[in-house]
Amino acid sequence: MKLGFIGTGFMGSAMLRGVLNSGLFRARDLYIYDVDNKKTAELSKELGINIASSEAEVAEFSDAVILAVKPDVVKSALEACKDKFNHGRILISIAAGIPLKTYRDILGNQAKVVRAMPNLPAVVGEGMTVFSFSETLEEKDIDTVKKILGSFGKVEVLDESRMCQVIALTSSSPAYVFMFIEAMADAAVLSGISRQMAYRLAAQAVLGSAKMVLETGRHPGELKDQVCSPGGTTIEAVSALEKNGFRYAVIEAMDRCTKKAEELGKLFG
Repeated sequence: MKLGFIGTGFMGSAMLRGVLNSGLFRARDLYIYDVDNKKTAELSKELGINIASSEAEVAEFSDAVILAVKPDVVKSALEACKDKFNHGRILISIAAGIPLKTYRDILGNQAKVVRAMPNLPAVVGEGMTVFSFSETLEEKDIDTVKKILGSFGKVEVLDESRMCQVIALTSSSPAYVFMFIEAMADAAVLSGISRQMAYRLAAQAVLGSAKMVLETGRHPGELKDQVCSPGGTTIEAVSALEKNGFRYAVIEAMDRCTKKAEELGKLFG
């Protein structure tokens, strides 16, 4: 199978490296196009993948195409290759907020379209991708999409009506976590721990905590309570977080993220 990428920004490149690192695709079976010729030249030199001269050429050479461009570029990118999607090719778009209807309005009602939301940890094989799809996809097509998106992490199917909501939960959330790790490291540096050690210790603490939630199946609140001894150090820290609106800040941030995704869908969809 041959896979194409239109757009090789941070997320497109992360997915590209993810599928390559998984061994699911060979470099010679991957095609990329980006308006930034320097970027594609560097990726091709580093990874040995093929450079296409246009969006249409990517689609021509590929069985499935990942559209990894910003929402405001979606329509122009699709117009450039719309004739290529009437032959059973699968389009997988990661543009935030854009509904399936927009793609099918341009490509035609028979087009096989997937709306996906991956995240940056795809580059290290720990991505979390959620997707919905048009009714034109057959069971074998859905299996193909799962294999592609699952090659760089976990994958879940979600009803399209919740795709804007999930952006804040999976696609944007690594940014919050990176900020949390950075803040913990800053506090550690303030107390005298070296910067690089602080990053390592904070990152491993977050990784281990997430793994406990996933592998034990226990409620995060229950696990939190196990760390909070009566009158101890941890409950003191938790109290300070609550006093400063830690949970509310996260909830409000995710709510605003969702509203922004919905706005983008209305504006560019």
